[in-house]
Amino acid sequence: MENTSTPTHCPYCALQCGMNITPLPQGGVEVTERADFPVNRGALCGKGRTAAEVLSPAVRLTTPLVREGGRLVEASWPEALDRIAGRLAATRERYGPDAVGVFGGGGLTNEKAYALGKFARVVLGTSQIDYNGRFCMSSAAAAGTKAFGLDRGLPFPLEDIPRTGCVILVGSNLAETMPPSLRFFTELRENGGTLIVVDPRRTRTAEQADLHLSPRPGTDLALALGLLHLVVAEGRTDEEYIRERTTGWEEARAAAMAHWPEYVERITGVPVPLLREAVRMFCEPEAAMVLTARGPEQQSKGTDTVGAWINLCLATGRAGRPLSGYGCLTGQGNGQGGREHGQKADQLPGYRKLDDPAARRHVAGVWGVDPDSLPGPGRSAYELLDALGGDVRALLLMGSNPVVSAPRAAHIEGRLRSLDFLAVADVVLSETAELADVVLPVTQWAEETGTTTSLEGRVLLRRRAVAPPPGVHSDLYVLHELAGRLGVEKGFPTDPEEVFGELRRASAGGPADYSGITYRRLAEENGVFWPCPEEPAGTTQADGGEPAGTAEDDGGEPDRGALPGDAAGAGAAPPAVVHPGTPRLFLDRFATPDGRARFVAVAHRATAEEPDAEYPLLLTTGRVVAQYQSGAQTRRVAELNAAAPGPFVELHPRLAARLGAADGDPLAVVSRRGRAVAPARITDTIRPDTVFMPFHWPGEGRANTLTNPALDPTSRMPEFKSCAVRVEVVPRS
Repeated sequence: MENTSTPTHCPYCALQCGMNITPLPQGGVEVTERADFPVNRGALCGKGRTAAEVLSPAVRLTTPLVREGGRLVEASWPEALDRIAGRLAATRERYGPDAVGVFGGGGLTNEKAYALGKFARVVLGTSQIDYNGRFCMSSAAAAGTKAFGLDRGLPFPLEDIPRTGCVILVGSNLAETMPPSLRFFTELRENGGTLIVVDPRRTRTAEQADLHLSPRPGTDLALALGLLHLVVAEGRTDEEYIRERTTGWEEARAAAMAHWPEYVERITGVPVPLLREAVRMFCEPEAAMVLTARGPEQQSKGTDTVGAWINLCLATGRAGRPLSGYGCLTGQGNGQGGREHGQKADQLPGYRKLDDPAARRHVAGVWGVDPDSLPGPGRSAYELLDALGGDVRALLLMGSNPVVSAPRAAHIEGRLRSLDFLAVADVVLSETAELADVVLPVTQWAEETGTTTSLEGRVLLRRRAVAPPPGVHSDLYVLHELAGRLGVEKGFPTDPEEVFGELRRASAGGPADYSGITYRRLAEENGVFWPCPEEPAGTTQADGGEPAGTAEDDGGEPDRGALPGDAAGAGAAPPAVVHPGTPRLFLDRFATPDGRARFVAVAHRATAEEPDAEYPLLLTTGRVVAQYQSGAQTRRVAELNAAAPGPFVELHPRLAARLGAADGDPLAVVSRRGRAVAPARITDTIRPDTVFMPFHWPGEGRANTLTNPALDPTSRMPEFKSCAVRVEVVPRS
């Protein structure tokens, strides 16, 4: 029988590049590029190209594990599920529902994120749920909501980037974190546009720029304010746009005018002539964009920092107009959808607020529960992790590895160890799973069907291409089985399309409205941009209805011959008018009550931890091209490990000379929270007052041992991007 390729999407970053999966006669699968998907257009990075290696039973979990006598041993599924349900129930009975916590991940599909949030609130009755996406783009989400009334990573498709006049890219090294996206910026420059990169390091991305601004870590807010000051002083504001489409300008302008260029140069280290050149490049074209990533966002003032960059767009009329606007480059594969549908501590499906009575009534109606039974908002991600072993005695964790990824990681590892009970569902035995009392092996991207939402706000269908190994079940199966054991027999189906049908109803009328999206549409249209409300029903479409859905039980062979249908009702007549989705937001009005964007008056303030005599340097962290996030999966791929085998400390030659360090020497980086050791990598592409470490590795080179959990007061984002450190040469033994 001929092997059939299945079109699907990459399991890693928020580009969600299109790929094909083909089972091979000799076993295993082949990954090939999909030229028809507009985001990657046939390109894949090394991580995507080697993604199938993690499907191998040799590197992934294939049987449940339970802790006996201090070590993890194999167990049956009934034994493992019984143990989890029993311990969660006992904890809840003894200490109350909020003694049980739930921690999710930005890699979970929309269906799994939705079911996990529902499970926490309906089955466990706990408010203590959040997810690692809080560490991704929560500051941008908070700032975008304040300014525009709606948060979606990009309010326009990536394909608009080459057609604009100028892009300011703030704190993103997309040449390494999202390599296929670099072509859009290359095409921008080929079309006569310009690229400005803001980064303390001269990264591979900064090397492509027409102008590179290298501010001191933690000073992006002052930089944005300084640019806005010059826009005003040079008469480059769009007064008609400000008058007709915004509010709050007078206060924001006054705040910016307190940040004169020479003052900003002293704070940031960016010379005044470069500030003026950046303003000229940004303001002269008819259209321009500002895109931010983790650099300005992972700060204790990240919301204000992003707000200042949004103010720059608004003052120059560069938002809600064609080929212009502010956008955030989401990091995790489903970081966008993961927070839209209920994993986040304060949100319900459809990006509704948990403390909104109308939102509670709507979602409770879909769930068939009393709105008053739903708990209120809980702790944010770091605060939840910090509470483990105290108020929170038991934790169910899905698809996250906080032992490596959380700030002040040694402390968080200690909190995880102090729990009465920890259950982890994951694809691999991560560093966090190694601490668990029960570990459940669950399906991954190519073994399951489900949807994700890319950085563009494009909802996509990942299709099952291969069967999982025997003994591996989906997260939906886990939640179904646990709910039944905890007394909730209905409401947690294992069919992802059925879950998506309920998600559509729960999101209907909300800011992130998916109600007009079906699996069939996603397959036929290469994704659909939200919001996409369901239009009034009437006559059927020309095709006379929708085909049967895939038969996908937990462990059976996938049906590759049928196109997924719409689980909202087999044989039901589709709407007479199909909403096309919304690729471009805000062109007519913003999502605020009066349709106007809001300026927010902000002022520079120092980072939570400035250098001093004991800790005279600044540490900033980030990623490398061959590894992904905590590295739990990519560190199991030989080709990627060969390219990036371990952590390092990047430092300037002047700093190295002062320390007496040579390339490759072991260096200890010490902060108020701990010590990490890794080899020196000496380069003139970094500021002399700054050191850089990638955060993909555990052990003595764990960068997040050092990072500061100081939280943004609005987004509750930790300050990953800046903390005070000292560096010492470690004598070779």
